Amino acid sequence: MNTLLLDSITAAKVEDSLPSKSGLTALASFFDALSDVTRLKILSALTVSEMCVSDLAAVTGLNQTTVSHQLRILRDAHIVDGTRQGKVIFYGVESREIPTVMNTAVRAVMNGEF
Repeated sequence: MNTLLLDSITAAKVEDSLPSKSGLTALASFFDALSDVTRLKILSALTVSEMCVSDLAAVTGLNQTTVSHQLRILRDAHIVDGTRQGKVIFYGVESREIPTVMNTAVRAVMNGEF
C-alpha cells in the first residue's frame, strides 16, 4: 500500500527535486571520497591554497606517499585537480563550490547542527 500523507503538490515537488540515478551515483562518489579523515585534512588545506605534494605533506603532517595516494582518490572523484609547472604539480580544488561545501559542513558540525 503506497498511500501518501503528503498532498499531491508537495509530493510532486519532492519527486521533482530528487536527483537522477546518475546524479545520485555521482553524489555518493563525492561523499565517499570525503569519508576519510586524511582526505578531509588534505581538502581543507587545499581550500586555502593550491599546493604541491611536498607542501601538503609538510602542512598536514602526513608523509608524501599518503598525500599522493589520497590525492589520487580526490582527483578520481573530481574534487581536486593538478596543474603541472615544470616538474612540480600543484593541486587545488576542482570547483569553486567545494570550499563553500566544506565551510558549510564545518560550521554545521562545530555548531552542533549535525
